[in-house]
This record gives sequence, structure tokens and C-alpha cells, in this order.
Amino acid sequence: MFFDQSWMGYGIVGALEAGAIALVIGLVAFVLLHLFGRSQGWGLGVEVGWACLGGVILAGGSDMWNLVYFNYGRVQSLQLLKVRLAEVHDPDNLGARVFFEFVGVAVGVFIGWLLVSRRRSSL
Repeated sequence: MFFDQSWMGYGIVGALEAGAIALVIGLVAFVLLHLFGRSQGWGLGVEVGWACLGGVILAGGSDMWNLVYFNYGRVQSLQLLKVRLAEVHDPDNLGARVFFEFVGVAVGVFIGWLLVSRRRSSL
């Protein structure tokens, strides 16, 4: 995430908090892209796709990078690994946090799509 995570919980609680933040990011991303896309003549599929991609990059970009780095990156020394792990909030549950960020963005975009589709059908 693009902000300080020191206030977040550990374990499943922190993963749920990250998912809730990602839900809001997904909803806001979809609403903004819908407003822009409507003026450009985009279909809902394009709006949903870009909102999901942008939301996942915004909500979980740094956590996903850390997950890939710790799994596939070459660590030259134990001291470098300790420094990198000290920079990450709750490295033991990094995978759960990334999963809930993905799910949170998808649910946020879905809620935005529901709001837009209900508004269109009521007009």
C-alpha cells in the first residue's frame, strides 16, 4: 500500500483491513473511470477492466512487489534480507494481505458496477 501500515493489525485482521481499504479504492477507481469513460464512449467492460487493474496496482502494488521479491529475488546476504524484512509490515502474512487486496478491489468494482447499473435502469 502507498501509506504507512504500522497502525494495521497482524494476521487475518490486518489482511481484512487491507481488503477493506482495497474495496474503497476499487469503488472510487470504478466511479472515476466510469465518469471519464462515459464521456469517451467506453463500454462497461473497458471501465471494469481498467478499474480492476488500477485498483490492484494502487491497493496492493507494494505488497505484491514484496511478495515477488521475497519469493524470486536473489538475496545476496542475510543482512540484506533482515533489512528488507524490517521494512515490511507483517511479512508472515504477506500472501493473505495480497489475496484480500485482490478480492477487495474486485468487490469494490462490483459494488460500483451495481450502483451504476441500478442508476441506468431507474432512468
